[in-house]
Parts: sequence; structure tokens; C-alpha cells
Amino acid sequence: MNVEELVRESLREQAEQGGPVPGDFADRVLAARRRRRNRTIAGASLAVAAATVLAVAVPGLDGDSGRQETRTASELRDGDVVAHPGQTPPRDLIAAGGTALAAYYTQERVPRGKGVEIGTRTYRLLDQRTGTYKKDARWSVLAVAPGMRTAAVLERKLPARRIGLLDMVTGEVERWIGTPRGAGGVEFSPDGGKLVVTTYEESPDRFDMEHPMSDGKTTEPGPAAPSRTGFYVIDVASGDSDWNAVETESVEMGLPSINTRQDFGFSEDGSLVYSGLTSGKHPMRYYDLTGRRASTPAKEKHRHWMNEAGLSPSGKLLDGGFAGGAKTTATAVLDPATGRTVRKVPGQMLLAWADDRRLIAWDIASGGSEYRQRLVLVTIGSKKTVPLSGYRTDSLKSTGRWHPVFADR
Repeated sequence: MNVEELVRESLREQAEQGGPVPGDFADRVLAARRRRRNRTIAGASLAVAAATVLAVAVPGLDGDSGRQETRTASELRDGDVVAHPGQTPPRDLIAAGGTALAAYYTQERVPRGKGVEIGTRTYRLLDQRTGTYKKDARWSVLAVAPGMRTAAVLERKLPARRIGLLDMVTGEVERWIGTPRGAGGVEFSPDGGKLVVTTYEESPDRFDMEHPMSDGKTTEPGPAAPSRTGFYVIDVASGDSDWNAVETESVEMGLPSINTRQDFGFSEDGSLVYSGLTSGKHPMRYYDLTGRRASTPAKEKHRHWMNEAGLSPSGKLLDGGFAGGAKTTATAVLDPATGRTVRKVPGQMLLAWADDRRLIAWDIASGGSEYRQRLVLVTIGSKKTVPLSGYRTDSLKSTGRWHPVFADR
């Protein structure tokens, strides 16, 4: 199939998505997942208008040699790189390999009176017709399914009593699923067929003066006490769900074992869910889909929930976190079976795998602030980085500081 035929088919497929989520939704998502792993056909979800994008040097997989590729957004094929290093926040599509920036958000604290503030996100979602990011202020929390056709969304007030399934082509919610226990976080399984929904008694983004923070000069509201209660596992196609209670344990000096927002996530194969922990020998605790404690999967024994990239698509490599020095940035790539560092790549923090050899990361300018970061593409076996976005502001309190949401395409 040539490019013209591929784009025509992609547009036709997107146009057919105007109705409710179909019964074979899970099968479609599984097909999208297979496309990502096999790298054999294009990501059919990116039906975007033609717009010239920057030509970038793509490092070779086995060295520092590079080649130039230029693509229009409508010709984006699996393996291509679309970069906009002059844009921050991004206005136009950013993508590499099997992964794309599906959305991003900015965040600010909104006063609610009596010393209470709520961390409030404002999302920009990829408009798949134009290949640009557009503001959608309706949602407090959002997760994007593989294939980027559907997002799970929570309304502004948390905890939310329902979850919406948003069509990312039309921008309309096609279906609502009730969550009487109160939802505060949501994540898709790797195949897109299930959702894990974290439930809370109060907003997980609450700050209050009962738990103040001080830098020695000023005092401000700090993160509230955790109010997490458990999780739902929801079948996306049917909407069927089960809620499971999970108690919050205390550690030393009565401190909780989790953060105020500590959402559950799926294991790499989707058979279990996990919670990150704030202390202890093992940073992650696993549960089966009925809420019972489960053993840590063999490939995830050395995984840390704060290392966002996780396992590579083949499961043979693992994000090992920061491995740089006082004046240099680098990140470790581990053997998941042993936890041993097998390679180091440039970058301050790995965020997502583009394929089995390339990753999207945050990195900083040489000698610059550790918080003035931009998205880059790094390659195992290469010292070069390919800039994907402009630099974020180095002020952590800036309301313009943006946070990426990646998805398999």
C-alpha cells in the first residue's frame, strides 16, 4: 500500500468513528497494539491534515550516523519522527516511532477557602484532523487508549461519580460509566481493553494548612492526608466493573505508605494492577484484578513506578532511572531479569519507548537549570539526541509549565 492509499484508508476509518464505541472496541485496540510491536504497517489513528514538518536527523541504531527524513503530518508512518523544537508548549503534533504526544496539561493551584487549594489541570488534546493541540478545559484527569481514538475522562470536581469515554476525533463523550465510589485517577490497560480507576474519599489534588509546607521563609498549604479507598477494574467494551477496597498502611512514625495522589496502574501484561509506595525495600505492590495481594511479576522486580518508561515493547529492557553526575545527564537501561545496567543513554529522565531502541526523554541544556527541560529522542548506542520540543520554563510554580501525556499510536 502506498502513502496515498494509506492516508485515504486512515481518513475513511476515522470518519467511521462518529458513533458510539463499538462492541469490537477491544479487538480494534489489540490490533493497534500489534501494529506498534510488529512495526509493519502505519498507525491508522493519525488522520491529520497535511502540514510540512521539520526535517530531523535520526541517529542510527548502532552508532552516531544519522539520515534526514522529511514527512508531512498526513504521511506520518510508523518509525518516523515529527519534531517541533521551537515550540513550547507544543502547538503541532510530536511523535516518534510507535509513540505520540497525545495530550499535555498545565497545572495551577486554585484556592477553595479556609486554607484549602486544589491542584487543577488544563488539558490540550491532539486534534487528529489538524495535527494540532487544542484546549479542552472540561476534564480534571485524562488517559488516552492505545491507538489514540479514545480517552477516558473525569469531570472537574473530584472525586468524580462517572467516567466518560471521549471520542478523540469528534471531541464528544460517547458513553458514561458510573463510579459511585468516587474516581480520582484512571489508566488504560496495555491492550486498551480495561481501565483501572483509583477511588478516593477526597480530591487527591488537595492541599491544606493542616499539613503545611515551609521553605524557612514562607508557609503554604501542603499535600493533604491520603484518602485513597481502592480501585475499580472496568471492561471498556461492556462497561462492567468491580470495586476492590485497598487499605492505606502506615510506615514509620505513623506516616502513610502512599502519596496524596497515588493512582493504581497496570502491570506490563495487564494481568495485575500495582500501587507505588513511598518507602520500603520494594517500591511497588501488586494486586490481582479482584484486589488480592499478588507476587511481583518476574520482569518487574526491578521496576520503579517513578521511572515512567517502564519495560521496552519487547520486554527485554527496563528504564532504570537517572544515572548521570553533577554536571552530566544520563539514564540507565537495565536487564529486567537481573536489574543490571546494560547501557546508558543521554537524557535526564526517560518518559516513553518509541521502539525497542529509542526512547523519548526529558533533557536539559549543558550547564543549565535541572528544571529547564525539553523533550528529546535518544537512541541506545548513540550519544546524540534529537530535540522534539522547546524548553519548559525552569519555574516549578509557573502555570505555563506543561506535562506530556504519551500514547501508543
